[in-house]
Amino acid sequence: MTPASPELASLRAEIDGLDERIVALLAERIAVVHRVARHKTDETAVRAPDRVQQVVDRVRALADGHGIPADLVEKVYRLLIAELTELELDTFGRP
Repeated sequence: MTPASPELASLRAEIDGLDERIVALLAERIAVVHRVARHKTDETAVRAPDRVQQVVDRVRALADGHGIPADLVEKVYRLLIAELTELELDTFGRP
């Protein structure tokens, strides 16, 4: 088996670092939603569609600026947020 190039090893290390940051951010989001859920908020407040759209707009702009397909990034983000919200609602209880 051929050893990975230094550039590929560097990219893999960068991905690992990004994964750690993503996990930390998701854990932080779940903790905040847990605190919100204790106030018996409704599902609309947890999903905050207007805020999600603001994030999507920023993500699309960043993707465009880096030559990344913005539609793909938006789809991944929306799927992630939908799945995470379902998990949060199931874990912390629906109103």
